[in-house]
Amino acid sequence: MENFLTEISAYIDKHRDEIIADWRDIVNMESFYGEPDGVNRCGQRIRHEFEKIGFVCRNIPAGEGHGDVLVGIMGEDREGAPILFSGHMDTVFPKGKLGENPFHIEGEKAYGPGVLDMKGGIIIALYTVKALNHIGYQKRPIKILFAGDEECLHYGSSTAEVLMEEGRGAACAFNMETGLINDNLCVSRKGKTEIQISVEGVEAHAGNDFVSGRNAIVEMAKKIGDLADLTNLEVGTTVSVGVINGGTMSGAVPKNCEIAVDMRSTKVSEMDKLKKQVEEICAKTYIDGTSTTFKYTNEMLPFERSEMGMEFFNKVREIALANGLGDHQCQDLGGSSDAAYLTIAGVPTLCSCGVRGQWNHTVREYALVESMFERPKLWACVISQLF
Repeated sequence: MENFLTEISAYIDKHRDEIIADWRDIVNMESFYGEPDGVNRCGQRIRHEFEKIGFVCRNIPAGEGHGDVLVGIMGEDREGAPILFSGHMDTVFPKGKLGENPFHIEGEKAYGPGVLDMKGGIIIALYTVKALNHIGYQKRPIKILFAGDEECLHYGSSTAEVLMEEGRGAACAFNMETGLINDNLCVSRKGKTEIQISVEGVEAHAGNDFVSGRNAIVEMAKKIGDLADLTNLEVGTTVSVGVINGGTMSGAVPKNCEIAVDMRSTKVSEMDKLKKQVEEICAKTYIDGTSTTFKYTNEMLPFERSEMGMEFFNKVREIALANGLGDHQCQDLGGSSDAAYLTIAGVPTLCSCGVRGQWNHTVREYALVESMFERPKLWACVISQLF
């Protein structure tokens, strides 16, 4: 296998300029999650690149207002379950932001909307497969599964169901999300559920008719205390009230109050428990005459640390060490990703397999250019020796 690593490294080094050019091209194709036409145009470019190297691809619509899911497979007639590359093609940057910050390289870093999160990871997957083709890899099918609406957590779409259905049966998955600056690999992520809670009271003059009023803000304040008490750091559960709106003026008892709540948990079972507790809090009334309603506005389930996932990580780490490609440690993260749905589908999954960098979702977002060459060498070497 030593010769394979030599051949893989030589192939990637020979195509460094091509890797940068392809990376630049898809970064400069705006693909804001709220503008599915742009996401799908970028997806067509990505699809074309994978079809050129032997993939049979198709687009699966995820619903009105959402980008498609791009699915592709190469070597479907090969023996064994497929090896999967997953990720997303959309970004958080609305149309027009590219003009302020097109793809460019300054020193060791590349900048541009989605350069890190996560268009770099898609190009790494592409060149990993190109390197595998170069060495004549034929062991297993290789599959791609790229979502078009990850940045809105697939709210209102069928993407999560598509990911689970299309991912089911894969031998393993590399989720090509943002690579960590410390070169660790992610083995679990907290899930996220967003809730909007509204209290309606009775408006009244705070001086002349105080007793007729039913203070929605005070009712909500008591509920906020109850919500805060749900945080349990020992099991990795957090509940955060991030936004509060209510009232019109200090001289009036407020009729309305609304909050936005962020809940995170490391396990699906804990998230289910948390939801029931929140619903009980909303059902409880402290001030007679007030009423409370709630709605879930977004959700991505936890990517749970699992035995199968850790076995996969340990095998990857062992191969990387044996080939002088680094000693990668495992890490648990608080932000969510689609690795959750692949794990739920029974697929051993690693996350943060993409280009390394920092400051996702901000104008400071950057990626380390050298990791665009290091990562395809790593994954091609690992896959050539996995099974």
